[in-house]
Amino acid sequence: MDQTNKCNHQHVLKVKGHPLFQGLSEEEMVSLLQDCQIKSYQSHQNILFETKQQKGLLLLLHGIAEVYVKDRQHEREEVLEVVREGQLIGFPTLADFLNEAEIKYQEDNLEVRTLTEAEALLIPFSVIENRWQDEKVKHYLLTQVSIRLKGVYQSLAEQIELASSFGEKDSIILRVQEVMSDKVISASPVMSIHEVSKRMIDHNISSVVVIDNHRLVGIVTEKDLVKRVITERRSVEEAVETIMTPEPVTVSRFSYYYEALAMMLLRGIKHLPVTDEGQVVGVVSLSDLLRKKNENMIRVIHQIDQADSSTLPVVKEAAYEIIQTLIHHQVPVLSMLDILTKLYDRLVKRCIELALQDLEKQGKKQPAPFCFYQMGSSGRKEQFLLTDQDHFLVYQGDNHDYFKMLSERIVKLLEQAGYERCKGNMMASNHIWRGSVGQWDNRIRSWTLESTNEVMLNVQNFFSYRLLYGNESIHQAVDHLVQTHRKKAQILLYRLAELEKTRPIPSIHQRIRSLLHLERKQIDLKKEVLFPYHHALQILAASHDTLHGSPLEQVDRLVQKGVLTASFAEDIKKAIETILERYVQLKWRQFSMNEEKNSILSFHTLTIRQKDELIWSLKTLKELQSKMLLHFSI
Repeated sequence: MDQTNKCNHQHVLKVKGHPLFQGLSEEEMVSLLQDCQIKSYQSHQNILFETKQQKGLLLLLHGIAEVYVKDRQHEREEVLEVVREGQLIGFPTLADFLNEAEIKYQEDNLEVRTLTEAEALLIPFSVIENRWQDEKVKHYLLTQVSIRLKGVYQSLAEQIELASSFGEKDSIILRVQEVMSDKVISASPVMSIHEVSKRMIDHNISSVVVIDNHRLVGIVTEKDLVKRVITERRSVEEAVETIMTPEPVTVSRFSYYYEALAMMLLRGIKHLPVTDEGQVVGVVSLSDLLRKKNENMIRVIHQIDQADSSTLPVVKEAAYEIIQTLIHHQVPVLSMLDILTKLYDRLVKRCIELALQDLEKQGKKQPAPFCFYQMGSSGRKEQFLLTDQDHFLVYQGDNHDYFKMLSERIVKLLEQAGYERCKGNMMASNHIWRGSVGQWDNRIRSWTLESTNEVMLNVQNFFSYRLLYGNESIHQAVDHLVQTHRKKAQILLYRLAELEKTRPIPSIHQRIRSLLHLERKQIDLKKEVLFPYHHALQILAASHDTLHGSPLEQVDRLVQKGVLTASFAEDIKKAIETILERYVQLKWRQFSMNEEKNSILSFHTLTIRQKDELIWSLKTLKELQSKMLLHFSI
């Protein structure tokens, strides 16, 4: 709920320099402001200005808001403009004031929402009418309308161009509900296998969902009948719960087609129950999706699974075809990175398997279990194009020679697949990034006792570690020793935080219209934004016993621990999504145009809305960095 208060002297000072009140004496301002109201809003609160028929304009005194169109049928939103301090909200109601048309307001899909805690001045039309006599005020209001209208038209033009580029032949942006079968045949857990089989035949379907007390508890497919009944010679009078797949993976009816396809292909399943608010509303099968002509991903997965040392280079080219498709269809960047992470993980695992096979052919059998970890962008699940290798290996026992050969072979195969060797040599082939559990115990302990530049660089990379392949018991041992040493690493964490203080995320305070006149014309997304963001989050997470997971998963855990508020966490996710979107587009353009590779974003390449989104994102991520520094009182 918003809080409304009368204006006081403090608010008079806030609006004194605004064009609406310029030229007035303080006495005249106080008189006009007596008819105005101060309204306070929480973060992410819908103002719904148009639908409430406010008789005036809102002047944003503090905070940020956005005007967006909501497609309720498909649960999508499109932001038309971002409103910042000193700007006005509610220009459509000027038609009433100008008596140009009699508008009947009704519930529509145009909404206004705060992005931060906000404070606004509600200026009634009686005050607007009073100031309308001043030609400067009239000129200001009409100029504002023109500027904002131009921005909205530009945003709409972008969406029209985007929509027209899809075409009916392109299916990747479809929702699951558009390809699913809404003929849901269910069974109870105690129903016999025979009766369930008969239902499949009678309804000509290949799967039945198992429902118990209105809750999805399992799924039975034709494959289950063959594998678990015929092959194992079970009695068809047994209960179906004995052969069902319990707690099946599900997908929302509003999920994108490509999400369902990736889920099936990468998890090796062929039927997905489709849900809406917890209820099963349909089933989508792999054959349903494949009829939509997306062979690329299937081909790449097949190439990865069948690859040998001679065919590995082909995989990179095929994977990049998928990237081109995802970018062409404007797939959201976080979903794109999720799909690519699963593909790249599959590729790296294949290289490990090939390395093991190569050593076995030489008569060298694996002597002990091991774990292979990814670091860097791959560890964070943010790898876009194949870059350089960042990984380490932990093994059991003292089998130094075998795992040295294995690591070197893995590195060579990854290089053949398109991964460059790490320039800093942070790879398992380097003895510093390979060792037994005991050696890693000593290594991490030494890191906590030293704070050299080399150690801090190693730790920053290590903090992004993610298990990719290997033995679970060794992984648990690694986790245990990391957590144990983390508790003794306060000095190291403090030194890391001190280092990040010297690398502040840049701020751009000016309003959008003056952005091109700034001395700063560009920003290095990797060095000035992504690295400081990742490091700040890693340090904050480590200081609260939260080392696992991708950055966004760490954000969620920090919310659970009460370190971050839920609303600020959503701001962080939205901000990093914006930065990653710009970064991915930049890197793909450079790759496609064969340009020099860098991470420098020039402001002149952005639309007005993109610039505003960038400013807000930098502000949000800088706030996260400040929270980390405050935690260490730096």
